[in-house]
Amino acid sequence: MQNSPIMRFLALALLLGTAHAALAQAPSTGSGQAYPLRPIRFIIGFPPGGSNDIVARVLAPKLSEGLGQQVVVDNRGGANTAIASQLMVSAPPDGYTILMNAPGHATNPALIKLGYDSIRDFAFITLLGKAPNLLSVHPSFPPKTVKELIALSKRRPGEVNYGSSGIGTSVHLSAELFQYMTGVKWTHIAYRGGGPGLVALMAGEVSLYFGNLPTMFRQVQAGKLRGIAVSSTKRAAAAPQYPTIDESGVPGYEVSTWWGMSAPAATPPAVLERLHKEIVAALRSPAVSSQLEKLGAEIIGNSREEYAAYIRNEIAKWGKVIKAAGIKSR
Repeated sequence: MQNSPIMRFLALALLLGTAHAALAQAPSTGSGQAYPLRPIRFIIGFPPGGSNDIVARVLAPKLSEGLGQQVVVDNRGGANTAIASQLMVSAPPDGYTILMNAPGHATNPALIKLGYDSIRDFAFITLLGKAPNLLSVHPSFPPKTVKELIALSKRRPGEVNYGSSGIGTSVHLSAELFQYMTGVKWTHIAYRGGGPGLVALMAGEVSLYFGNLPTMFRQVQAGKLRGIAVSSTKRAAAAPQYPTIDESGVPGYEVSTWWGMSAPAATPPAVLERLHKEIVAALRSPAVSSQLEKLGAEIIGNSREEYAAYIRNEIAKWGKVIKAAGIKSR
């Protein structure tokens, strides 16, 4: 009886049914295939060396483990992340191209004529984290405090050069807000990312730089640069020795950099949920969180809906600031 044709048919039907159920539960790219089946391209909108690149390269190996496929970091710097964003929104919406968003995503709509819509063309996955910027100077630059910097800058209007990672980045806006709130006037030199900007500061091409804490921390610790103050409203847990700019004589001053993840808008919901699950799990793993926290990052990993709301608020906020300050893209 056990080997009868009927029993063999029932066993085969049960096996096929189980396999079908398993496939039905697996995320799909929309073509019926389980996701992911091949490596995933992770686009970063800046050259190597800046905080976006650092965060991505800390996260990518752990994310590769969770997804079971290699996550390949692809640096595509330029236009304050707009080049990288255009590449992603032009990619097939199948989950094999993802993007790291940065503050430039929120400032670009007020600065650049874009070939995409900064909300409609993106599926926002999660806000990875935030970090303050560290106002740092070349060791040869005399000021050691915010008050000394303000005093020297007012004595020499327009003579102090500051670097940024590009127009509209949090590095640039940190300096613009500082000038606006203190009445000092500096000369801006924009670079193509946090890495080149950091190199310029270390070489003495510029006197000061509001670099993202993860970018600056190692060089300051090594004595190659001198940190003065952080841009957040509270001292950074990773660097409590540095006062905030707010407590140093510029009340109300606050700017943070942030990193998030997105995919093309038409990416299937099941794929987005898989990406969200694995990204948040990787982000909160000790291997990743410990490294990022040591660099001064605050881990977040919120929901897709919360991240989308955050993006909308950032676009509205910085649009007003850029208009009021008269900041224009070159």
